[in-house]
Amino acid sequence: MEAFVNWLNGIIWSQGLIYLCLGAGLFYSLATRFMQVRHIKDMVKLMFDGKSSEAGVSSFQALSMALSGRVGTGNIAGVATAIAYGGPGAVFWMWLIAFLGAGSGFVEATLGQVYKTKQDGQFRGGPAYYIEKGLKLKWYAVLFAIVTVFATGMLLPGVQANSIAAGMENAFGIHPAITGIFLVAVLAFIIFGGVKRIANVAQIVVPFMALGYILVALIIVILNISQLPAVLSLIFSSAFGADAAFGGIIGSAIAWGVKRGIYSNEAGQGTAPHAAAAAEVSHPAKQGLVQAFSVYVDTLFVCTATAFMILFTGMYNVTPEGAPAIVNNLGDVEPGPVYTQQAVESVLPGFGAPFVAIALLFFAFTTIMAYYYMAETNLAYLNRTVKRIWSDYALKIVILGVVFYGSVKSASLAWTLGDIGVGSMAWLNVIAILLLTKPALKVLKDYEDQKKQGKDPVFDPVKLGIKDADFWEKEYKYHDASEPKRKSS
Repeated sequence: MEAFVNWLNGIIWSQGLIYLCLGAGLFYSLATRFMQVRHIKDMVKLMFDGKSSEAGVSSFQALSMALSGRVGTGNIAGVATAIAYGGPGAVFWMWLIAFLGAGSGFVEATLGQVYKTKQDGQFRGGPAYYIEKGLKLKWYAVLFAIVTVFATGMLLPGVQANSIAAGMENAFGIHPAITGIFLVAVLAFIIFGGVKRIANVAQIVVPFMALGYILVALIIVILNISQLPAVLSLIFSSAFGADAAFGGIIGSAIAWGVKRGIYSNEAGQGTAPHAAAAAEVSHPAKQGLVQAFSVYVDTLFVCTATAFMILFTGMYNVTPEGAPAIVNNLGDVEPGPVYTQQAVESVLPGFGAPFVAIALLFFAFTTIMAYYYMAETNLAYLNRTVKRIWSDYALKIVILGVVFYGSVKSASLAWTLGDIGVGSMAWLNVIAILLLTKPALKVLKDYEDQKKQGKDPVFDPVKLGIKDADFWEKEYKYHDASEPKRKSS
């Protein structure tokens, strides 16, 4: 079984997917004239714009839900594995995929808003919806929905639960089974409360945990500030093979940097559009910009915090797959949360292991919540589009079982299954958004044109020639963009 899983993962995560994700990010950066730089001011402002409604959540709640999916074990354990297998240079490639990925993140989130629908009294949207409505490829949409239910409902939650359990055992000696039971109990309380409860928990927990984590990283950097030039030099020289020690593993640096970067920030993977579609906004580009900023928060802030803590303290090994160790500072230690725990512990004795374990608990748990919401959204799509094949309650029971199982199974298998889930979704979604480039760019231009006219942008798909944006055509009512807008009940 494990041999088959590794073989399948090798096919999905071939060089083709890495080039596809990098290429899509570069293409959208150029096509949008680097909107991820030009619109930073709007990104920050729009985070706090808009209010929730009976059907939707606020922009900030949608951002928090998306960040809860992005900011997870990939930000702690994922960065450690990228450095372990790709060397310090992998960090540069994580930065690059985040910068370029913000373009892909904008497009997929915007499309999620354009083609969203109101179903069972709440907004639903995501790749399955924009593939069906925008591309008119129902079979492709159904395929994505099935893959996503399987990935986010059965493959990915186990990775998060496994990292939480490993961190708690290392820090407090808590048996993984006990951690698993605790996670199942708390998760059940939240997911049985629906999307509103998920959004309410996320908007409180996510900002708190991210800011606290970055603050500790800043303390470690400040206490070791004299090493900053050397660490930055090591990252850049290793990324391009200029460093003598890491020159032979530039391919691994690129592969693991991109792989773990995508796993962490999820740009182009197709997960964030689900949360983006739930937002109550007047124009799809608004939430697209907010979600683009969430890519920055995840990788440029949180992942960089982890990378700096590890590299500044030297608490890492570099052992490329199938090659002898290049750096062996920690001995026989499996790459993962322990790198970060050792890094904090070396500067703040007695604090490192517990702090990282608790941070990981918050990071990974909110990601599990987000995964459930994504799985539920795609199940709702399948139940509406194909036939009612499964109930929401069955999905809840399955994901609770996966969380417990993930808490007690081996880390290597958990990560491999998670990579298969991420890669499968990324292949399907990146191809889809590339085929939907035209409407996405129309939406961005419309937003920019209205802003230049001094208006608060509102969206009229008919005027732009975008078809099958059902919610915006039939349910969202407004006057001219220069006038106050109103919604139908």
